[in-house]
Amino acid sequence: METASNPQPVQPVKLSLPLVYQQKLFEELRKEDELVVLARGLGLMRLITNLLHSYDAAGNNLIVVVNAEDRENAWIGEALAEHAAISMSPKARGLTVVNTDYTSVGAREKMYAGGGIFSVTSRILVVDMLTGLLNPETITGMIVLHADKAVATSLEAFIIRIYRQKNKAGFLKAFSDNPDPFTTGFSPLATMMRNLFLRKASLWPRFHVHVAQALEGKKKAEVIELEIPMTNAMREIQVAIMECVEVSIHELKKGNTGLEMDDWNLDSALLKNFDVLVRRQLDPNWHRVSLKTKQIVGDLTVLRGMLQSVLALDAVSFLQQLDTIHAAHSPPPGSTRQTQSPWLFLDAAQTIFDTAKKRVYASAQKARPDSNIDSLQPVLEEQPKWAVLADVLEEIDHDLYFEQQVRDDSNGTILIMCSDTNTCRQLRDYLQTMHVKPRTGQRIEQVYDPEEDKPSAAYMMRKKLRNYLKWKREFAQISATLFAENQKALSGAVDPRVAQSKSRAPSNKRRRVRGGGAVGSGSSRLENGSIPQYFEKPSEVAELMGQIEITEEEAKQKDDLTIADPLEDMEDYYQLYDMQDLVVIHAYEGDLDEHVLEEVKPKYIIMYEPDASFIRRVEVYRSSHNDRNVRVYFLYYGGSVEEQRYLSTVRREKDNFTRLIKERASMSLVMTVDTSTEDPQEAFLRTINTRIAGGGKVSATAEPPRVVVDVREFRSSLPSLLHGKSMIIVPCMLTVGDYILSPNICIERKSVSDLISSFSNGRLYSQCETMFQHYQSPMLLIEFDQNKSFTLEPFADLSGSLSSLNSANAGQNDLQSKIVLLTLAFPRLRIIWSSSPYETAEIFERLKSQEKEPDPIAAVRAGLNGDDIEGSQAGEGAVFNPEPGEMLAAVPGVTVKNIGNITTKMENIKEVANATVEELSELVGREAGRQIEGFFRKDLLEGDD
Repeated sequence: METASNPQPVQPVKLSLPLVYQQKLFEELRKEDELVVLARGLGLMRLITNLLHSYDAAGNNLIVVVNAEDRENAWIGEALAEHAAISMSPKARGLTVVNTDYTSVGAREKMYAGGGIFSVTSRILVVDMLTGLLNPETITGMIVLHADKAVATSLEAFIIRIYRQKNKAGFLKAFSDNPDPFTTGFSPLATMMRNLFLRKASLWPRFHVHVAQALEGKKKAEVIELEIPMTNAMREIQVAIMECVEVSIHELKKGNTGLEMDDWNLDSALLKNFDVLVRRQLDPNWHRVSLKTKQIVGDLTVLRGMLQSVLALDAVSFLQQLDTIHAAHSPPPGSTRQTQSPWLFLDAAQTIFDTAKKRVYASAQKARPDSNIDSLQPVLEEQPKWAVLADVLEEIDHDLYFEQQVRDDSNGTILIMCSDTNTCRQLRDYLQTMHVKPRTGQRIEQVYDPEEDKPSAAYMMRKKLRNYLKWKREFAQISATLFAENQKALSGAVDPRVAQSKSRAPSNKRRRVRGGGAVGSGSSRLENGSIPQYFEKPSEVAELMGQIEITEEEAKQKDDLTIADPLEDMEDYYQLYDMQDLVVIHAYEGDLDEHVLEEVKPKYIIMYEPDASFIRRVEVYRSSHNDRNVRVYFLYYGGSVEEQRYLSTVRREKDNFTRLIKERASMSLVMTVDTSTEDPQEAFLRTINTRIAGGGKVSATAEPPRVVVDVREFRSSLPSLLHGKSMIIVPCMLTVGDYILSPNICIERKSVSDLISSFSNGRLYSQCETMFQHYQSPMLLIEFDQNKSFTLEPFADLSGSLSSLNSANAGQNDLQSKIVLLTLAFPRLRIIWSSSPYETAEIFERLKSQEKEPDPIAAVRAGLNGDDIEGSQAGEGAVFNPEPGEMLAAVPGVTVKNIGNITTKMENIKEVANATVEELSELVGREAGRQIEGFFRKDLLEGDD
């Protein structure tokens, strides 16, 4: 086993850790095990790859990387190969990714025996460690990524517990760049460290003294902040959306008193995880909250998305999104359902829709005096950032032209970073077409206009408006069709409430309307006070389409983009550009942004949208390279949600690290629990059962209890909790049951959602039948989520459909009725109700107290073809005719599992057809026997009556 203090001469390992804080952190990690919480953007993956390379270069280590994502695996593998080439390490073997897609059991065993660095998915790793395929004692060390996800019931905590129980000498290092989960709950840092079996926490925020010294030295990047004012229309829309959000939060608080709602405010609503905060509070009683509350929770998600969209999307795309949202939150055309979202009744909602429309087109009086009809004129308001982006690019071109003598290691590439791929596509279209001028007839008559030379998005916006109007026309046709169908359905129905509502004035749902009710009853509102969907008149659309018809310049642009077959003369269409001529538009992708900076080596970076972690990545990149000058343009809308979100993210991270530092300072020594150090005599005495009531015997055994678990069950947290109860977990591929507690007890575990689906497809009945064929005491475990209420109410059928109200169909879709029918079909089936996986572990412990230990081999053989002794003896050496077998397999009730019993006991299909239910039940079970007998007894002429 290779350690940092090995005195043997080894070849020096070259690392790429140029900054002081990176070197200090690396030295710490080589000396001792610890949990590292590093601020996002400070190069966590670079630190991990260098640490792994230091172990990989030795060549005789077995290192396991836990909880790595696919893209992280790709990065680590590439970095290790690069390090091995630079260090010229002959023993380095790089990273091996182990998952079910590529590696079998035998291949994994050979790879583990050979050693190296392995990134293994958690489900495979826990099974391999429990089955002995990977002996924990042979592992040199374990690297845990995303340590913030290692809660008590997670697979990662299970893996670390198994590793630490059997391996005390190996190292264990955990990493995280998200401090938020470490600050929620009671003493969260100590709890997480207990789960990770670690005693030391190393915290590295941006304000750490070594980090600040490294990033704030002489090699700081040149940063130019550009605060861009929003247009008046954008500001009005943002204020109106914020008002809707504020009212929605107020209504949510008012309707759900008694909950912890300190974080439910307008500032928190800007954070990405606000939806998670609200649902975490409401989830335990989600089935009991009112329909209005559920609507408001959904509305908050939509409104928060709109806050982002008004800044990111262009005016036409934002209006199209609003049309879709309005249609989704309104009842179908012609419907009498009055369940619009509450925010649609606010005046602010009217402002949002009207102002968004005015950004795209506006009404203008026609020139002819004999006409009073208003026509629509295109407005097509451009995003303010577009013009600033064009000015920045022009300034960069100017610098590159006049300052060519200044050369450094940078490529001179311009890198534009934005939030997502949609914004990337938008900027690409704008930059490609900003100099295309769609000259209309009116502009041709003018001699010269200096505005003509300025970059403009007119071509792109006109094209988007044409597509929007075509989409809106189809949208209106669909709505009209739905309205006609609903009216036809309603005309055939007679409801006394409709007649009453016609005879009296419609009630206004709004409590108070200012100005004597003029707003609520005006023409711009429906009878109930909500905003109607607006569809333009055909004449208006026709005139608007005439205003934006394709001009000669636009037609030329379109022709340039259509290429017949670019593969014929590739040199005419493709060429290699110099890096200085490139403008790279890229979306933020977390740690992979470091890769982008290292590969592109940009001289100019334009941050189209603010991102705190990317700013740090640029700081690290600039401080790591003396010979690369970087100029950063930082664009943001002044006074916008974008700016507030950025500032609140930075402030929140600083507060979280401050909280962590305070907890670490006052935290007592974390005692990592290790059950394997228990005294053998104490363990033996613990197993003595002194209950002798009812003729029982005093029993004691030094062997710990054993449970056979299906490998598919490792998705749940129950195997981990059973292991925590000092039970031996034996993973097997089971055909019958999920958990085998003893030779007699077989348990099929169902979560409530899985129970509903099992009833729907009939799988549960066949599972119960196979359990009864092989075990004396089959049990059905119905397990609830520990964070939700212990009741079936959330899963009840509350749809209120006519079919469920019909007495003939009553109870057919009800979950409780189906459970009753199941117990009637299988009277000996025991049902266990468990409120959480913790309670299930307690129940299993009590069930095993008087039982013998299960046999894993017998558990695996149960349910396989020819598994029972009589069938295997009778069928030994027998040859069956395949055609009758295929016919028999098509009979209802005959399955792959029971067809062997039928073919070995019955001579031909005639004998099967004439058999009684009792004879068939002995072979295939009562339910399947009843189906087979019913199939052969069915009258062919029954359907003609």
